[in-house]
Amino acid sequence: MNISVIIPCYNAAKTIAVQLDALANQTWTDWEIIVVDNGSTDESIAIVEKYQKQIPNLRLIHASDRPGAAYARNVGVKAATGEALLFCDADDQVEPGWLSAMGKALLKYDFVAGQFDYTQLNEPWLVNSGIFQVQKAGLSQYEFPPYLPFAGSGNLGIKTALHQAVGGFNEDLIYAEDTDYCFRVQLIGTQLHFIRDAVAQIRLRHTFKDIYRQGKNWAESHIYLRLLYGASVSKIMVLGYLMKSILYPLKIVFYLKNKSELAEWLWVLSWNIGLLKGSIKYSQITFKNMTMNNTSQEVKIITAN
Repeated sequence: MNISVIIPCYNAAKTIAVQLDALANQTWTDWEIIVVDNGSTDESIAIVEKYQKQIPNLRLIHASDRPGAAYARNVGVKAATGEALLFCDADDQVEPGWLSAMGKALLKYDFVAGQFDYTQLNEPWLVNSGIFQVQKAGLSQYEFPPYLPFAGSGNLGIKTALHQAVGGFNEDLIYAEDTDYCFRVQLIGTQLHFIRDAVAQIRLRHTFKDIYRQGKNWAESHIYLRLLYGASVSKIMVLGYLMKSILYPLKIVFYLKNKSELAEWLWVLSWNIGLLKGSIKYSQITFKNMTMNNTSQEVKIITAN
């Protein structure tokens, strides 16, 4: 089975060499690496072109017509030759044996996700903060429909035919496109399997500004998915988000001991604000939800009483 590794890339000049070095030491009989540049303005392209001299199976594809990792991945898949696809990110680092572990898993299953680890690419204060460190021991799952597990696209594998059957990633989503993707694949009857020995080192946001931005954006996407898949956001829930957004900042006095605790405080604050903003932003909107046969169905979502 031949495999295509797809890496979306946007302004990753500071990190992509680490990932390419890690991939250069992977082994599989027939495989390729496809870096999909999503309109980078830094030295990302030049770095990838330099690595093409060292890695014969490395290809560079341009996808600048539309921003977003979802679009970049879909463009990469269209150029791919593999019967199976592996997705990883330009700011992370797959561990030795990752390709082999994911490849063997895809010989057995159609949809797989590997393990995340956060210890090698992040400073101790970030690791100790526990900021949204998911997928370390298993898959994640939300408390709303369709009540299915999901995984991050930084360590995900799927048969190419299955990716095509669900229409690829939703390019309208800038955040949580991987969660939506996992839901849609499973809704057509394919189970997502966790592969513990396929490990990727994940790079967290390293500044307080970026931590806040990521938490807020992910929380907004949480609300979007909740509504997209048929759950409601009640007025009581919105009021709760509002109260937490107002009152939680007062707790900062308890989180000033060190950077780890301050980062944790900021993450929770940004998450509460994102939930509130998402509830207001998406409270009355017509969603185009994907049905089982991959056709669009308009769904009107209104905040519940």
